Amino acid sequence: AIGSCRRVLCLSCCNAGRKDPRRISKIIGLARSRMFMRPILIIVSLFICSLAAPAQKRVETGFLNRSLVLNKLEYRYQVYVPREFSKAQKWPVIVALHGGGEYGNDGLKQTQVGLATAVRLHPERFPAIIVFPQAKPDGTPGWQLDGGKAAMQALDNAVKEFNGDRSRLYLTGYSAGGNGTWFLGSRYADRFAALVVVCGFVSDFKSPSNGIMYPAIIPSVSRGEIYPSLAAKVARIPIWILHGNKDDIVLPEDSRQMEAALKKVGADVRYTEIPGANHNAWDPSYGRADVIEWMLKQRK
Repeated sequence: AIGSCRRVLCLSCCNAGRKDPRRISKIIGLARSRMFMRPILIIVSLFICSLAAPAQKRVETGFLNRSLVLNKLEYRYQVYVPREFSKAQKWPVIVALHGGGEYGNDGLKQTQVGLATAVRLHPERFPAIIVFPQAKPDGTPGWQLDGGKAAMQALDNAVKEFNGDRSRLYLTGYSAGGNGTWFLGSRYADRFAALVVVCGFVSDFKSPSNGIMYPAIIPSVSRGEIYPSLAAKVARIPIWILHGNKDDIVLPEDSRQMEAALKKVGADVRYTEIPGANHNAWDPSYGRADVIEWMLKQRK
């Protein structure tokens, strides 16, 4: 285009120069003006197009702060959103219940241990939304009272906000969170596609670390009847139980009894005792790729 302008300019100048030299300056000025304006017009056009295009809303990923209000109290929690998240598809949702050492009000402590550690080490294993609720440090038995209600509300919030798949909701927890997994799993058995229980307990238990007394999951029956009664409530949910065989804080007996009771009612149950593991069975359990893969395959 510039070459054409130059050729036209040369011919125009030659013809005009014979008649009126002032026309030469006018033609040169016009050509320069057109060559100068062309890139400006292109830039302006691109800018207008960018304004007309719909703005792409940035989606936050990683560990996100969230909160809810229950009985006039604020419960802070976190939600993990994978890097590849898109609202164009439905996502499985995991609720991860912490143990007795992570009670608090900051909404953060529960993401420094357990499943959150495994997510940070191996994010590729977790194509899911993960809710990390936090129970209050108020001396109540973890997830059996308002802490459990707040966890379920946080789950509902995450399903709505992140396009959760209601056929793929999962519940897991360790220690007091394992107790909470049995408790909430039995109260909301129709909600969950799978349970993963790590070093949990179902009979009455007094924590040696904070003195909290946890009632039995089924308080109205004798100790021997707890296991079959609980098994009947969760029999339709696939369950993987994991426990350290050297655990001297929460003895593996409850986990062994629950495996036996679930097998008697024909439930889909797996039980793994981790050789040499004491109470910290959560690191080796959540560090197993097969456990996470199995959980995420389950559907209602």
